[in-house]
Amino acid sequence: MSSTAPTAGRTGDRRWLALGLIAAAQFMVIMDTSIIGVALPEMQQDLGFDPQNLSWVFNAYVVAFGGLLLLGGRLSDLLGARRIFNAGWAILAVGSLVAGLADTATVEIVGRAVQGAGAALIAPSALTLLFTIFGANPKELTKALALYGAAAPAGGTAGVFLGGVLTEYASWPWVFFINVPLAVAVLVMSSAVMPAGARTRGSIDFVGAGTVTAGIAAVVYAVVQAPEAGWTASSTVIPAVAGVVLLGVFVSLQARLRQPLMRLGIFRAPDLAAANVAQLLLGAAWIPMFFFINLYLQQVLGLGAFASGAALLPLTLTIMIGMVAIAPRLIARHGTKAMTVAGLATLAVGLVWLSFISPDGSFSVDVLPATLVTAAGMAMAFIPSLGTALSAAAPEEGGLAAGIVNTSYQIGSALGLAAMTAVAAAYGADQIGDADALTNGFSAGLWGAAAIAGAGALIAALTLRPAASPAAPSAEEARVGAS
Repeated sequence: MSSTAPTAGRTGDRRWLALGLIAAAQFMVIMDTSIIGVALPEMQQDLGFDPQNLSWVFNAYVVAFGGLLLLGGRLSDLLGARRIFNAGWAILAVGSLVAGLADTATVEIVGRAVQGAGAALIAPSALTLLFTIFGANPKELTKALALYGAAAPAGGTAGVFLGGVLTEYASWPWVFFINVPLAVAVLVMSSAVMPAGARTRGSIDFVGAGTVTAGIAAVVYAVVQAPEAGWTASSTVIPAVAGVVLLGVFVSLQARLRQPLMRLGIFRAPDLAAANVAQLLLGAAWIPMFFFINLYLQQVLGLGAFASGAALLPLTLTIMIGMVAIAPRLIARHGTKAMTVAGLATLAVGLVWLSFISPDGSFSVDVLPATLVTAAGMAMAFIPSLGTALSAAAPEEGGLAAGIVNTSYQIGSALGLAAMTAVAAAYGADQIGDADALTNGFSAGLWGAAAIAGAGALIAALTLRPAASPAAPSAEEARVGAS
C-alpha cells in the first residue's frame, strides 16, 4: 500500500479549514436534494412534467447518488480521497450546468443524474478525509462529526430557503447555477488544505456499480409510477422484478469476486448493519416530510417561493443547535443506541403531529411546532447512527464504510419518497388546485413517513447493541477512515 498521508503540520494547522470544506461538501450534497423543492411548481410548468413524474427531479439525483456511492467509496480507497473529492466537485458542476440549461423534462432529469453522480464521489471521500484528519483524537472526532452532521440538515433547509430566494427573485435555473462558483472555490482550496489520503492496490468493479445503480433505479421507477398504472400492471411489475433481479445479481457478484465493490463480510462488523438500517429508515422518513411540506406551504397555504423557504428556517436552527451543542452531550451520557432509538421515536411523533395539517390551516399552528419536534428527532438520531456505522469498519475499509452508510441514507430517501408519493397520490395529492384533496394526500404521506420512523425506532431498539459514546472509541475505532 502506498501512502500519501499529509504532514502533521498540514493536518494540524489547517485541519479546521479542511473540516470547513468537508462540511461544505456535505452541505452542498444535501442542499442539492432540497433546493429544487420550492422550484418544483415553476419547473413543472416550464418543462412539462406531469404530477406523477415530478418527483423524478428529486429521484434522478438520489438514485444516481445512492447507486454510485459504493463506487465512490471504493475509488476513494484505491485512488486517494482528495483526488475523488475533487473529481466529484467537477462532475457536480457539469451536472448543474446541464440541469440549469435544460429546456425539456428529459434533459432536466439527465442533469440531475449527473449531479447525483458527482455527489456520489464527494460524500464518501469527504467522510474518509474527516477520519483521516480527526480520527486520532476522539474528542476532536466527536466535535468534527457533530459539525459534519449539522451540515446535512442545514443544507437541506438552507436549500429550501435559498431555492425560494432564487426562484422568486431570479428564476428556477439559478438553483442549479449557484453550484458552479461554489465548486470552483472548493477545487481551488482543496489541494492547499486537504490531505491526499492513503491509496491501496486493487481493481474496480464497474459491473457491480452499474448493476446496483440500475437495480435501484428500476425499483424506484416501479414505485413512482405504480399509482397511475396500477400495482399489478406490467409496466409496474416488470421494472420491479427486473430491479430485484439486478440487485440479486449484484449481491451474487459481490460474494464471488476477489475484489468486490462491496465486501459482504464487512456486515459482520458489530452494529454496522443495524446502524445502516437506522440511517436508511431515517432518510425514508425525513425526505418525504420536506417534499410534502414544501408543496403544502405553496399549493395549499398559498405561500410564495421565498416565504415557503423562510418558513423552514426555524427547523434548520433547531437541528443545528441540537446536533452541535446538545446531541454530543446526550450521546456521552446515554450512549449511541439510546439516542438513535429516542431520535427516531421523536421523529415519528413529530410526523404524526404534522399529519394533522388542514386545508385552511396556518404555518404557525399546523407546521411550525410539529416541524420543531421532527427537527429534535433528526438531531438526536443522525449523529449516533452515522458514527456507529463508520466506527464499525476496519481502517482499510473507511471509504467503503462511508459509501455504505451514505448509500443507506440515500436509498432510503429515494424509496421513502417514491413510496410516500405513491401513497399521497392515492389519497388525492395529484389533484392540483383542490386544497382538500391535496391536504388529504399530503397527510397520508406524512402518516406513512411516521410509520417508517416508528419502525426504525423499534428495529434500532432490537438490533443495536448498548454502546459507549463516540467520544470514547477504542484505539482501533479511532483510526477508522484513515485510509
